[in-house]
Amino acid sequence: MWRDSETFSPTNGERRTVRGDQREDHLAANLDALDRLSPRGFSAGLHIRFASPLVYVRSYDADWTRFYDENAYALRDPLVFWGLGVKGSTRWSAIRLPDPFNILGQAKCHGLAFGVVISCGPITSRSIVGIARQDREFTDEEISEAVKIVHNLHAAAAPPTELTPAQKEALRLLADGDRHAAAAAKLGISESAFKARLQSARSRLGARTTAQALKKAREYQLF
Repeated sequence: MWRDSETFSPTNGERRTVRGDQREDHLAANLDALDRLSPRGFSAGLHIRFASPLVYVRSYDADWTRFYDENAYALRDPLVFWGLGVKGSTRWSAIRLPDPFNILGQAKCHGLAFGVVISCGPITSRSIVGIARQDREFTDEEISEAVKIVHNLHAAAAPPTELTPAQKEALRLLADGDRHAAAAAKLGISESAFKARLQSARSRLGARTTAQALKKAREYQLF
């Protein structure tokens, strides 16, 4: 999955494959659409679980992003608090939550003068997206378009179906360093049955290899 340590670059209509699957193509297309709608950039935290998003992409000004991170503003940001407490969309100027660190005022100094925050999904897997511009408020039509894009992103970034306990156990043993034979012995099953569990886990995660399945399971916090 994308993290904001990776620079966001619009695809300019070209197909971008991060892992070569349709899921990533949908993410790319909708992130590009969000980028076109946000002259001063955006921030997208998708499927926030245990205070950490499964996907986190930002295209704001690099100086602002660095300043924001250095001051741990994600823990104090009224936009984040609004998104965690409310589902829907609102202009930044309409938010009346306390901002004791003047985060919105400082963002304005970096060119993020006007913006919208959009929140969707259950509180256990919330997606929060902010978009910004410098010249004027976003129109109702632009906000409506942004809401559709965010819902598309939320759907595209949704983790796969939960693994069964048997599948989790099989992957966990491999993650701990066991080979197939040793893992099968610990579970009291044949090696062929163990391999069948791995195959079913790969299928459920949409992974081509066991290594990829392990990586996805960790990213999706499935064990």
